[in-house]
This record gives sequence, C-alpha cells and structure tokens, in this order.
Amino acid sequence: MKKIQMVDLQTQYQHIKEDIDRGIQAVIDSASFIKGPAVASFQANLEQYTGAKHVIPVGNGTDALQIALMALGLQPGDEVITPTFTFIATAEVVALLGLKPVVVDVDWDTMNISIEAVRKAITPKTKAIVPVHLFGQCADMEALMQIAQEHNLYLVEDACQAIGSVYTFSDGTKKQAATMGDIGCTSFFPSKNLGCYGDGGAIFTNDDDLAAKMRAIANHGMVVRYYHDTVGVNSRLDSIQAAVLDAKLPHLDAYIAARQAAAAYYDKAFANHPNILTPIRSEQSTHVFHQYTLRLVDVDRDALRDALAQAGVPAMVYYPVPLHMQKAYQDARYQEGDFPIAERLAKCVLSLPMHTELDEEQLAYITSQVLQSLNTQH
Repeated sequence: MKKIQMVDLQTQYQHIKEDIDRGIQAVIDSASFIKGPAVASFQANLEQYTGAKHVIPVGNGTDALQIALMALGLQPGDEVITPTFTFIATAEVVALLGLKPVVVDVDWDTMNISIEAVRKAITPKTKAIVPVHLFGQCADMEALMQIAQEHNLYLVEDACQAIGSVYTFSDGTKKQAATMGDIGCTSFFPSKNLGCYGDGGAIFTNDDDLAAKMRAIANHGMVVRYYHDTVGVNSRLDSIQAAVLDAKLPHLDAYIAARQAAAAYYDKAFANHPNILTPIRSEQSTHVFHQYTLRLVDVDRDALRDALAQAGVPAMVYYPVPLHMQKAYQDARYQEGDFPIAERLAKCVLSLPMHTELDEEQLAYITSQVLQSLNTQH
C-alpha cells in the first residue's frame, strides 16, 4: 500500500506531468515570469469555468481578501461580520485594515456561518459580511444575499476552500462559489482542490468598477505606469504558477469527483456509528470536499489522532481554537461560551486524508483504523 498522506501531490503530478512540464518550460523559454501570457490564459480560462465576468489573479488567498475589502472604501471602525470557526486569514485582513471584525457562530450541521447569528450581529456600523464556504461547501448564499440587500451591505465570499462548488438558488439558478457576492476570493495553495506549486489566489467580480479598482490596488494603486491613484499593494500570480493552474483547471471537475467518491466511501464506512457524525451535505450546495471533517461524539479526539498517527494515518484538526479565543483577537465583547457551536466543534472535529489519489486499499485501511481505535476507546 502507498504511504497515506493528507494530500498526495506527487502522484497527482505524475498523471499530468507532460502538461505541467510543458507549461513551465514555455514560461522559462519566454522569460515572461510576471504578467506573461500564461497568466492571461489562466485568467480567461477561469472566467470561462466559473462564469465570473472578471477574474483578477493575485499572490494568495489572504491578499485576495485584503484587496477585496480595500476596494469597498470602508472606513476605520466599520464592522465586518465573519464566522468565528474558520482559518485566521478572514478576520486577519479585517483587523489589518483598521476595520472591526464582528465574529458570529456557525451552524452545527454544515459548520458554515449561521444566518440567524448574522441577523443578530448587524448594527448601524455594519458594512460587509464575509461568509466562508468552509471545507468545500457554500454557505447559505441566498439568505445572505437577501440580508445584504435589506441592510445595504457588501457581501464578500471567502471561497478559499470551495472552488468548483455549485450553489442552487430556490428558482433553480446555479452559480459557482465566489461568483454570487459583490466579490469572491479564492486560494490556490498547493493542497487546495485547484492548487499551484507555490502561493496563488484570485478575486472574482461581475462589477466593472470594482474590478478596475481591485486591479489597480493589486498593482500598487497604479493604472497608468508610475501614476498612483490609490494606496495599493503588490500582489500578483506569477507566470509559472499560472501555467501549473492552467494545466490543472481542465481536470478540476474530475478532481472534485474523486474527492466526492472518497467522501462517499468514508460516509458508508462510518454510517450509523454512535460516535461519528459524518459531514452533512447542504441541500443548496454541492460539496467539493477540500476537507472531509468528522464531528466526534464522546471520543477522546487527541487519543484517536495519536492512535491513527501510530498506524500511519495522518489526521488534522481544523480548527482547534475559534477566532474569538485566539490571543491576537481577544476582545472584551467576547467571552468563552459566547459561541457554543464553534467552541464545541473546535473540541470535536477531525479531518481525515482527502485528495484525488486515494485508492480503495488506502480508504479501507483508514476507515478500519478509525473504527478499531474507537472500539478500543469504548
């Protein structure tokens, strides 16, 4: 049996080696390492794939979020609502820009932002909502868009874990993750469903004015060379990463299908187990399984994780500490116990290996080790 990894990028590379190598070599031959034809090609292909009018490739997913918020013209002290159960980057950029992160609880079933909690958190100072499509499944965008419209708020999707996920509205309309809000953001970190071989990210919008602003901000606030109209940053996807992503993009749907097949195997193996809650699928959104995350009931999670590690099965905790309990974000407004679902999830979630190259032998071994370890505990 092949070594089990959380993500197996080496085997994935072997299947597309010729295309990747050819793309990288073309960049080297052209010496267009920054803003070259590879970036333009990937941008156009990603626009076609997602249906977004504008894709702005940038340096990473965190930059994408920061540039998106910079383009909205928010003022210091303006409030931005985001879930407390997520990766730190979402709140990090809000704080860096002098805005006020307002964290809210999540839904127990989907682990995505709670619509009820968002409604309760809105104040006259609220200017934007940043939902996170956690682990590969869209938040309830129809409800969030309605709230944003009612209160005249911006909606910025953090789709860093959900590229390729499709959301279906009540009228049957289907939209890709990152294309529904005013702005969408994604990351091409190597372990993502569409990952490069370094850092990378992208911003999506259907608004021409916002697109022009964000392109300028990402390029030092510059439209005409050496004439700087706004304060900007330096954030771009380099040509080699774009070539890698352009080679992978045609395979994205197959990669998602492979992850969904692995998830279905896990689901079946753990069905009806008293100590395991498998990922709930939203009725509105497809799940692309950036992570396959169990919720454990009456289990010593750390002991389980250690037992799996000893058996050669890696498992990760995403995320052990909610944002409101992180040292950097401690705030008199929030106390431990204020967000019971996020705090409960932080104590009971465990993510199993999830990638495109998992075979049946590996899946059988992983599931048997999980079940065996749980039996030992009980």
